[in-house]
Amino acid sequence: MNRVRSGSVTRVNMKNATLALGAALVLAVAGCSSDSDSDSGTTEATGTAAAGSTDTGSAPNSCPTASAKDGAKPQWTLKGATGEMEMVAATENEAPKITVQSPFSVDQTVVETLVEGDGPVVAETASVSVCYVGVNGRNGEEFDSAYQSGTPVDFPLNGVIPGFSKAIAGQKVGSKVGVAMTSADGYAQGQPSAGIEPGDTLIFEIGILAAS
Repeated sequence: MNRVRSGSVTRVNMKNATLALGAALVLAVAGCSSDSDSDSGTTEATGTAAAGSTDTGSAPNSCPTASAKDGAKPQWTLKGATGEMEMVAATENEAPKITVQSPFSVDQTVVETLVEGDGPVVAETASVSVCYVGVNGRNGEEFDSAYQSGTPVDFPLNGVIPGFSKAIAGQKVGSKVGVAMTSADGYAQGQPSAGIEPGDTLIFEIGILAAS
């Protein structure tokens, strides 16, 4: 059962950190420097983040690049405060698919475990390797994807936008996770270089490959 939590999340300044892929997550790490708290509610996936590190050994070194098959059944359908979205998780050979009835928005961040992995639980302080795709709920347009390049991205959970860390911490390695995040948990001030405006709800599908 999901739990609803309200509370503040401190944004961190990671100007010296970099990621392998451009757009949203690079901007989250390199340019997310606000010291203010975000007071948005959050629907969390079940699970308690493990203390300490989780060493998962060898992780997959690529993300699937083939498009999802037509007619693939979505694992998650979410009606927002406005609009609706459907999400098909990535498979071993196919990238995920996110379909948006725009404008789509949420009043609180919602996390959904699409496919549960069988690895260790990801700690809140972990560094992770993931495949992901991001879609803007306002217009349904994809603004960033590791599935396009086929290359996973590595980062510490304390170095990304709050909605991303909320989606991953407490999940098991190997899981496919969906998140629809409020602007406060994403880019409250917008991020023009990624086409993100203030107030935009962001949608991500995330495949957790490894954590340490």
